[in-house]
Amino acid sequence: MTCGADARRPVADEAFTTLAREVADRWQRSPERRPWLEGFVPLKNLTMPPKSRTTPRWASRSELNSVWKLETDLPDETPAPAELHWADGSTLNVPLVTAKAAYAGLTRPRSFVDEECPAKGCRPLRVTAVSRGTAAFPTSRGDVRVPTWDFTVHGVPGRFRRVAVDPAAMGGPPRPVADSVQEIRTYDQKGPAELRLRYLHGTCDTTYGARAHETAEAVVVDVDVRWDEGVTFCNLMGKTDHISVTLREPLGRRVVLDSSSGVPLLPDSAVELSDFRGYDPRQS
Repeated sequence: MTCGADARRPVADEAFTTLAREVADRWQRSPERRPWLEGFVPLKNLTMPPKSRTTPRWASRSELNSVWKLETDLPDETPAPAELHWADGSTLNVPLVTAKAAYAGLTRPRSFVDEECPAKGCRPLRVTAVSRGTAAFPTSRGDVRVPTWDFTVHGVPGRFRRVAVDPAAMGGPPRPVADSVQEIRTYDQKGPAELRLRYLHGTCDTTYGARAHETAEAVVVDVDVRWDEGVTFCNLMGKTDHISVTLREPLGRRVVLDSSSGVPLLPDSAVELSDFRGYDPRQS
């Protein structure tokens, strides 16, 4: 009954406020905050293979097993720094790496081997040419066109592309709080002060509402989800739902943080920072 839920809400709200203050303070002091807001934080692998629909099956196997053969000379010179331009008008000057450094990243051995080559059609990826290019790339500040080194492989339509920005100039993805689950996955704005949250919960949970804690720099969001005490059997499956929360002030340029994991959320995005718990794109 709703009266039972209402009786428990003041305690839950007080606990949320305490947690939200800790999350906002942790983010404010985090060394990952400034790169996330002002720098270049990559959100996927720095190597971009050709589109899968045009890539021969053998080439995908060879890439997975890092079977490469260089059949061309690679330029020695370091390109001049590049200026990146985001959709909001912000810019950033970044240093670039040589073709040799990009090739080393492209061909870095994987930590596992799917199948030994040349068995089952796997054969060397013969790199016959290299050139400069650009590509759209996802970052914490949205998609941006980045300089690339593009490698032509004999017998493979399209090119293997490697982001040419020096990884040393990149920021790393913010880490979730240890042993936490990212409850809020993403959000979209329905108005200047209204957020529509996509959140994860159990099939036997009851949702009592969404909450937000606001500071000058951040908005910490949470969905009040609790186990349904009337359930005697549950399949323990997870599901996603949507719920809206209204802020006291327009969101503006403030970052939105998930209260459970402490990580920033990306608007209208399938990227979830909980997936980066053991993965850093700078080392890809």
